[in-house]
Amino acid sequence: MLAVVRLILLALGLVVLSVLVCLYCIVRPFKRNNVYYASQLLGKFSKILGLTVEIRIPDSVKGKGPFVFICNHQNSYDIFTISGAVQPGTVSIGKKSLKWIPFFGQMYWLTGNILIDRKNSSKAMNTINLAADKIKEKQISVWLFPEGTRSNGRGLLPFKTGAFRTAIQAGVPIVPVCASDLHDTIKLNRWNNGKMIIEFLDPIELTERNRENIRQLTNEVHDLMEAKINQLNEEINKGK
Repeated sequence: MLAVVRLILLALGLVVLSVLVCLYCIVRPFKRNNVYYASQLLGKFSKILGLTVEIRIPDSVKGKGPFVFICNHQNSYDIFTISGAVQPGTVSIGKKSLKWIPFFGQMYWLTGNILIDRKNSSKAMNTINLAADKIKEKQISVWLFPEGTRSNGRGLLPFKTGAFRTAIQAGVPIVPVCASDLHDTIKLNRWNNGKMIIEFLDPIELTERNRENIRQLTNEVHDLMEAKINQLNEEINKGK
């Protein structure tokens, strides 16, 4: 019964929030903090899931930027958990197909997120150029999931290089964002689903030299994030 109530609340809440944000964005379309405001509201939905989310942001990141944020992408619950960690002046880069999801897709587009056609490699490269230009011109940050898909319990998947190419082209640091494992953690019929930790690491400065070793850089950051995620998982398990 609890699971049914939660699903109804999540569905209705998402529709209502999407409609209200869309109405707001019609008046203020594509403004700098539209994504941040919507994301903060979405992050409140984690309480409906019975989940406590702790967000750790170092002084080297808080109130600074622009950055290219990269985060691990686990499952569909990310929309209600990771969202709460999105920082002011940040937009995300997502699949073009998201635009067609009723209510949510329109909110995603109107708030100012960048949509990418992953099936078209030339358009994907154009999106990297577009994102880099927006970072430089508007002094905004972008949020990416470098795995390119949900891991669904398979651990941290290999990274694509797009986020790193964007950071190099824009001349901004990469900020890894590590979220503790949620696989098989949330049981909708269980009242308390425990705790999740999202931790931002210190910015990683990139140079033109990294362009020549982009795959090596990508793998090194992947290993750094994997180690931090494992550390967060151990912390969560000790606290149970």
